[in-house]
Amino acid sequence: MRTAPATATSPSQVALTAETYLAALKACGIDYLFANAGTDFPPIIEAFARAGADSPGVPRPLLVPHEHVAVGMAHGYYVVTGRPQAVMLHVNVGTANGICALINAYRDDIPLLFTAGRTPITEDGPAGTRNRPIHWAQEMFDQAGMVRECVKWDHELHAGERASDVVTRALEVAMTAPRGPVYLTLPREVLAAPAVDAGRAVRAWAVPAPAAPNPDAVETVAGWIAAARMPLVIAAGVGRSAGAVAALAQLAERFAVPVVTFNPRYMCLPASHPMHLGYAPRPLLAEADIVVVLDSDVPWFPSLEAPPAGARIVHIADDPIFARYPIRSFPSDLSIAADPALSLAAIADALERRGAQTAPAVAERRRRLAAQSAKLRAGWAAEAESAGREPEITPAWISRCLAAVKDDDTLVFNEYHLRLEHCAFERPGSYFGLSPAGGLGWSICAALGAKLAAPERLVIATIGDGSYMFANPTACHWVADAHRLPILTIVFNNALWGAVRNATLTMYGQGAAAQERGRLLADLRPCPAYEKLIEAQGGFGERVEQPAALPATLARAVAAVREGHQALLNVVCRS
Repeated sequence: MRTAPATATSPSQVALTAETYLAALKACGIDYLFANAGTDFPPIIEAFARAGADSPGVPRPLLVPHEHVAVGMAHGYYVVTGRPQAVMLHVNVGTANGICALINAYRDDIPLLFTAGRTPITEDGPAGTRNRPIHWAQEMFDQAGMVRECVKWDHELHAGERASDVVTRALEVAMTAPRGPVYLTLPREVLAAPAVDAGRAVRAWAVPAPAAPNPDAVETVAGWIAAARMPLVIAAGVGRSAGAVAALAQLAERFAVPVVTFNPRYMCLPASHPMHLGYAPRPLLAEADIVVVLDSDVPWFPSLEAPPAGARIVHIADDPIFARYPIRSFPSDLSIAADPALSLAAIADALERRGAQTAPAVAERRRRLAAQSAKLRAGWAAEAESAGREPEITPAWISRCLAAVKDDDTLVFNEYHLRLEHCAFERPGSYFGLSPAGGLGWSICAALGAKLAAPERLVIATIGDGSYMFANPTACHWVADAHRLPILTIVFNNALWGAVRNATLTMYGQGAAAQERGRLLADLRPCPAYEKLIEAQGGFGERVEQPAALPATLARAVAAVREGHQALLNVVCRS
């Protein structure tokens, strides 16, 4: 999209492919190379050294001492900025360590340039040839085969190829809807070889325009909504676009269409919106006569609930059938493969032309939903108030206390435990939930990337104690310290993997496993002093056990972060 500057070299230096590669990354909008280096990196390191510190012509290299953290940081940087970033890991072993985070990105439609070195191909001869014992053992027949199910495109940079052409191709594939990661391997000899067409400008390219909905499909959906007694929208990922949030808010308000955000990965609708009817499909699903599924891979659990027989089902997303899922059998009367923001706006216009906003059914539905919303919110308020009087800290109480210290500018990255009914979000791009893939340890890593992208904002990661272990916390706290990325981490410490325990009790609540409260293979006792891990890296850490102590402790932690120190609260809570 921009022209790459000529690679800076001294008269005695021949430009390396690694230099033109880094210049192409920068020209294509890559700000950072999140790097976990190995023996495949010398040409990249040489290219950075030739460019000089803080060179505007190459991305900034950022050392990250674990691959999971590096990929998660790129994920978090993208969701804040909308600009994909590059990660470089060490050959096959580094790729393997990054795959969990890569799967998260793939299932959440996150474009990133996931790269790795490739062990030298040659046994002697060119610069960069094999000269370490591991160069034999680390070679694979098909290194990209490790990731092919979770990337949109993969390629190996070949001798004689223009590195800039490969970079632009990778990024235009990644940024085409549905977006997703791509994989590029970089053999050491190729990076060390003289660059091909070193002074050639990077090919111009543009992100493809979003797909518009089919007009006939729009009219059909509008007709169904206009004729419905109780339409329902179920959303999960539509909040990735601020435009889609605005379009949904306008449609829901104007035509009295209730919205449920079920397992949301983004803030899909402001919590105060009069048509925001909570976070669970029931009971609205049971009485809906049309259900519009907005960018949601799992809008309900078929084994537990379903729309009434005869209800119309509409799916709207860039990929409304989630074609990359092997099995997904939700019914559909109409699917629209188009940009959700454009689709919602078009449906609203079609409803407006029909005069649907003045229909008596809309006014009646608005009154009925207002009563339901008031009852729902009163129940939430009562639960939150009683939570503060409990003998133990509960997730509801943590959520309410967090709501009191954050503002609309705060960025929250949540991994499982935060209760959104007690911690409201109003601003698009303020809340981010774990990818539907469920790769643990994501929230802290993504929060670090977000802080890098928005250093002026308060960034908070909420995470369970089991997930915290998956995050490679020593590496996370090192990154926060070394790169001056102060974030607040709140560990919901219930001394177990709740997802494992809950899954067991759901299936065998009356079985033998229930006799131990489902703790078998989920029990994380004895718990380490998580707050000491961050203290070892110079951060602020506290353990909290009493509900009454949490508000003041949380306020101290936020103050520490605003003063430039990373902080962690080890909140001992009910299992």
